[in-house]
Amino acid sequence: MREVSLKVGLTPKHPCSYLPGRQEQLLVLLDRELLCPEGYEQLLTAGFRRSGSDIYRPRCQACQACESLRIPVATFNPSRSQKRILRHNRDVTMVLSDADKPEYFELYQHYIEQRHQDGAMYPASRQQYEGFLLCQWLPPLFLEFHAGNRLIAVAVTDCLNESLSAMYTFYDPAEEQRSLGVFAILSQIRLAQQLNRHWLYLGYQVDDCRKMNYKQHFRPHQRLLDGHWQTMKDRA
Repeated sequence: MREVSLKVGLTPKHPCSYLPGRQEQLLVLLDRELLCPEGYEQLLTAGFRRSGSDIYRPRCQACQACESLRIPVATFNPSRSQKRILRHNRDVTMVLSDADKPEYFELYQHYIEQRHQDGAMYPASRQQYEGFLLCQWLPPLFLEFHAGNRLIAVAVTDCLNESLSAMYTFYDPAEEQRSLGVFAILSQIRLAQQLNRHWLYLGYQVDDCRKMNYKQHFRPHQRLLDGHWQTMKDRA
């Protein structure tokens, strides 16, 4: 990424979304001219992330637990457990859509109410859904997963010139045995390969957060450490 001077704001401290008992602060981008696909892809390489139409990055003085993680899709090698998940979901078909559909929110609402009653996204609302996943300057791609004629999962993904960025996956809790979160990432890796993209960004890896540390099992991957992307090859 070429060096640029960014105009950012710093949020007040608030309870950490990932680690109980800790406080977090976020850098929020204020440069409106960078709110575009090209600008965002540059900012991804510097550890930023979008939520809705806003771009942010954790900035906590006493904690560096959040590490940006991306997968170099050309060299990705699925583990034995990931291969089992692929086989277990051979009956699932994937459909791409560039338009939000009412059934997405219905599935999202059901997922949040069943799986995340203790989180900040509960209770789910249409306003919260749109403010989190949709974007004015970068319409996302929706990966629909169907078992027969049933929609069982949706992966919201940003498609950029050099990369894909996985935003969020939600699914039917009754299909939990399929490991659809992992299957969605494997499907996004495959899509990135088909589209000749170099990277799949997975957001922040937080090793001490049980709900977040699944990302480390996709190998090889790279983490942004001390301002440099470093490759992690060994199996976790």
